[in-house]
Amino acid sequence: MKTEDFSTTLVVDASPAAVFNAVNNVRGWWSENIDGETGSLDSEFAYHYQDVHRCKMKITELIPNKKVVWTVLDNHFKFTQDQSEWKGDQIIFDISQNNGSTRLSFTQKGLVPAKECYQVCHDAWTHYIQDSLKQLILTGKGKATPKIEADSTVGTSHDPEANSDTTSEQKCIRHRLLIKVPVEIVYEALTTQKGLAGWWTPDTIAKPELGAILRFAFGPEYYKEMKVTELKPYSSVGWLCLKAYDEWIGTTLSFKLEAHSKGCIMTFHHAGWKAYTSEFESCSYDWALFFRSLKFLCETGKGFPYPENDK
Repeated sequence: MKTEDFSTTLVVDASPAAVFNAVNNVRGWWSENIDGETGSLDSEFAYHYQDVHRCKMKITELIPNKKVVWTVLDNHFKFTQDQSEWKGDQIIFDISQNNGSTRLSFTQKGLVPAKECYQVCHDAWTHYIQDSLKQLILTGKGKATPKIEADSTVGTSHDPEANSDTTSEQKCIRHRLLIKVPVEIVYEALTTQKGLAGWWTPDTIAKPELGAILRFAFGPEYYKEMKVTELKPYSSVGWLCLKAYDEWIGTTLSFKLEAHSKGCIMTFHHAGWKAYTSEFESCSYDWALFFRSLKFLCETGKGFPYPENDK
């Protein structure tokens, strides 16, 4: 029986040289958290994403404008039983001309459906190749994982208002769900205007920037404003509610993301409520509906934002 290695193909209106150069600019489309040389034959580089995924690559084949091959020398996954999956695999970029365009075929030899990490790795590579690398080739800017500093406070606001949920007497809405896509896709849905509009409300104004004020309208007469108090790429997002119903104002909302062998675990806390009121109860129910919308958006490309959330 033939084993089916993961593969995905991209066709772009760019020269083979432009595609080759973009592939070798690994920090531009995969991750800024890379140490070592990424564009020379026999060079080695190390990749890490927090304590979730670490690997070491060696460039074992490099044919200008035609082919790049990485061999995985070492690998560690936090979320799989066999934490060394990928070790020994070959990651291949084949470049060829295609009727005036350039065809890039990406294959990871050894990443087969029987592997525990297959689905999440399938989805993550699809995101990085079909979206991030494509954007790097066509626009000069990809969607690489931003640099994560050793200081865990980097990307976190020190605004004292953001700590308004610390008193033990305050109440908190909590939800936890598995979304069967990589954390990168969920993070984008929680931080970008397009993503938020796709699952919460289409009338959204948002920027993925610390300190930004996000505006979410629900009909012509009601809207919410949130201040972004925390942004840790692919890990956590925090908001402080500035405008909404009175009971919302001053509450804090946190979205924590954790890589899982089947995708992403999202834990949500809406804290700082002063009492268990009817608004607290209905809000908890509404969040459940909207997180169903978020899950569908991430997994299928189509959510159920307001006013479709209760259908």
